[in-house]
Amino acid sequence: AVNVAASYDLPTPKMGGFGARMLRDWSVDSIVAARTATPVNVLYSRNIGFGAYRFRPDLVPGVALYLDDLRVAGGKRLNPAAFSIPTDPRQGTLPRNALRGFPLFQLDLALRRQIRIAGGYALQLRADCFNVLNHPNFGNPDGALTSGTFGRSTTMLNNSLGSGGANGGFSPVYQVGGPRSIQLAVKLLF
Repeated sequence: AVNVAASYDLPTPKMGGFGARMLRDWSVDSIVAARTATPVNVLYSRNIGFGAYRFRPDLVPGVALYLDDLRVAGGKRLNPAAFSIPTDPRQGTLPRNALRGFPLFQLDLALRRQIRIAGGYALQLRADCFNVLNHPNFGNPDGALTSGTFGRSTTMLNNSLGSGGANGGFSPVYQVGGPRSIQLAVKLLF
């Protein structure tokens, strides 16, 4: 994973009067986040007499693990024909963390202005734009082998990272990997 952040204070144009006052003290902030795809584990459930447990399936030799499919998110999905459920209750031949989901790329930009006011106070006006390029970032494909959505991503990355509250994680509104969003803010600095 790579995260790069930069801030740049824009120079005030050489002009006088009202124009100079309006165009001074502006800054641009940016964050670029990129990472490779995270692991996906293909699993199935089996009751072995002590309750249901999850196991990895066997790999079917010579069968492609991924299929190109323009009808699904990200243009690819896991191939269900590449996996078989063993007849005995054991871990299959598919190694743990052997498959990958989708990578992440997101560019966030902010434009802000700090206005100095009396007494050492300042007012900051800002506009933040998250995922400026509106690059699609998908959650991992469904790894439950017996699921009707097996091998396909069914959600954007921000929704797959947690739903906040009792389920854990931040609210999807605050997660990386969502669609483009803009927020406006006014802050009093003292």
